[in-house]
Amino acid sequence: MTHRNIILVGYRCTGKTTVGRLLAQRLGWPFADVDDLIEVVAGRSIKDIFATEGEASFRDREAAALVELCARSKCVVATGGGAVMRESNCAALKANGFVVWLTASPETVWERLQTDPTTQARRPNLTSTGGEGEVRALIAAREMVYHAVADFAVASDTLSPEGVVDAILTSWNGGSTSQLSSGA
Repeated sequence: MTHRNIILVGYRCTGKTTVGRLLAQRLGWPFADVDDLIEVVAGRSIKDIFATEGEASFRDREAAALVELCARSKCVVATGGGAVMRESNCAALKANGFVVWLTASPETVWERLQTDPTTQARRPNLTSTGGEGEVRALIAAREMVYHAVADFAVASDTLSPEGVVDAILTSWNGGSTSQLSSGA
């Protein structure tokens, strides 16, 4: 089955942008990042949008960006970590692409958050509870939704970015999707 786009979902710092750029390069397709589009249209960072307009406004902007990017064809799209929390977003993702869920352990995500230079400047802060515990709770809360929307899942903390791309392309080209059914 040929899909119009390949769309990457997953919690923050699971490698959606890194893998997305590599995947697009391999396919000869353009790469689009939902968060980048939101920032360009808004003229400011996501962190600032959250601080000044609140999460609901950000989620409205995110939904509009997803509609725009899902309308494209032959594009690799990286979504924001919470994009799947709106049912209408999930429907758009499923209807317009091969949806890949990038997974990583809470420990890996927490470590990446601590060392990612864009986290402080661009991403909204974790809530007051913060820390690895909050990362763990949010991943657990979203896991069923990621699983439901995804056509394929791959662990980004057990493979190199190139290995993740290889796994995605194998599945997309009709290879096994057993990683998803195994509870990845």
